[in-house]
Parts: sequence; C-alpha cells; structure tokens
Amino acid sequence: MAAISASLVKELRERTGLGMMECKKALTEADGDIERAIEDLRKNSGLKAAKKAGRIAAEGAILTQVAEDGSCAAMLEVNSETDFVSRDDNFKGFASKVLAKVFETKSEDIATIMDGELEDARNQLVQKIGENISVRRAVVVDAPEGGVVGAYVHGDRIGVLTVLTGGSQEVAKDISMHAAAINPVVARPQDMPQAQLDSEKAIILAQPDMAGKPAEIAEKMVQGRLKKYLAENSLTEQPFVKDPNQSVAEYAKAAGGEVVGFTRFEVGEGIEKEEVDFAKEVMEQARRS
Repeated sequence: MAAISASLVKELRERTGLGMMECKKALTEADGDIERAIEDLRKNSGLKAAKKAGRIAAEGAILTQVAEDGSCAAMLEVNSETDFVSRDDNFKGFASKVLAKVFETKSEDIATIMDGELEDARNQLVQKIGENISVRRAVVVDAPEGGVVGAYVHGDRIGVLTVLTGGSQEVAKDISMHAAAINPVVARPQDMPQAQLDSEKAIILAQPDMAGKPAEIAEKMVQGRLKKYLAENSLTEQPFVKDPNQSVAEYAKAAGGEVVGFTRFEVGEGIEKEEVDFAKEVMEQARRS
C-alpha cells in the first residue's frame, strides 16, 4: 500500500473541500491515487466534480492576435521557468515575434514555426537570461462566413478565443471572458464526448440514493442529473457572468450571433511541476563544498 503524504491529503482537501480524515481515508482506500479517490468520493457521497489540480509546472504567457475584421485569430503559449522571466521585456518581445509568425502563416506546427531564425532567437534568449524558454503550443481559428472571432486574455495567464456566427468581436470577447473565468468543458451540450457522459452516468448510478430504485425510475433520475451536468459544463447553457439572468447562448442570440466553439489556454496546464525544497538544496550544496 502506498504511503499517503501530507501534501497529497492537502491537495485532495483543496480540490474537494472535504475534511482531512475523510480525504486521508479516501486516499488510503485508493492506494494513493488521487483521481481514483475523487471518483470514489463522488460515487459514495454525491460529491460534485472536484477542482483541477492547482500545482502547475510551467510559468510563461498566453498571447492572442485577432484580424481587424474578426475573420481569424491566433493564440500562443510560451513557457519560462519563473514568472519573473515571463514579465521580462525580452521574453515578451520574443513571444510576440513567434505569435506574429503563427498568425501570418496560420500554422499550429511549433517545429515548423520555430525552424530557423526564431529558434536562433530562442537560444540567444536562453543564454542571455539563463533560463529555459519553450514555445509550447499554438492554435489558429477561422470564423465562418459572416461570423467573427473574439479574444480575451486575463493577466497573460489565461487566454480564450470564441467563434460566433454573426454577432460582433465585442460580444465574442465578452463570451471569451466568461470562458476564461468559468472554464466550461465544452461549447454546447451536443459537444460533450460520449465517454465523458458514460463516466458521469456510472458515477450517478453508484451514488447511495440510486440504490434499490426500479430501473425506470433510476433512468429518469440519471437523465435528469445528466441534463443538469450538461447545463453546468456547457458554455452556451451557463449563466452569463455579466448578467446571470440570461445564458451565454441568450446573450449571443440577442446580439445576432450563435456560439460555434471556443478554445481556452491556461499557462502550464497539464504540466507537472517539480517541487523544490530550497533549504534542503542549499544544505546539500554546503555539505559538498
């Protein structure tokens, strides 16, 4: 059985809001697998979806560029080792050059984008600042005929591009701001992957209040909860942050548009950060000297 560290218990508490002992018990039963522990907690106690892990590896910046007529847009993530470097003018200048090439070429292939002059510039920047710089990912989106793309970037750390049929760049920007804040899973209910729905259905069926229910009643309960799940996790169905009395879809419709899709980047998401004990590191260096 895996040892359950205090940091693992702390992370589960932060993600679920549950008590220390309950979190420790869940982790013990899941043999230290935090994602399995969360799924078991959801099955056994009706816990809502947990927050994503907050420990993010990379620092850096998200940048966007939108055509003047809103017909297309590009978004880029460039990573650094520390947030101090990501605020440096040299870093920002390099990232802007990369974004300009992504926008100009409409290419999402980082290897192709960085081939030649830009890779030389990256190497020079690494040598100058003494910290690794990585161009991680890029996306280019086009609006449908008569539609628009709008962008929003929050603090250089979260960026969203939203595509509308009709409407305006300002409306698309507002919806991008909503997506940056709320982080929906999909744009529309019909976009939810079937595998995700199947997983959610299994969790619902395993919850205590489903036990012993006749099949017909259980199915009605499942469909009701799946409908609620889709409403909570679909961009178009969520209450609009600027006016909770209307949904995002209603806000777009009032402006003559309809949400086609969105893309959201957050700095370092999905990259595991190595935790460094600096005091221990200094002590080890002192012993070796």
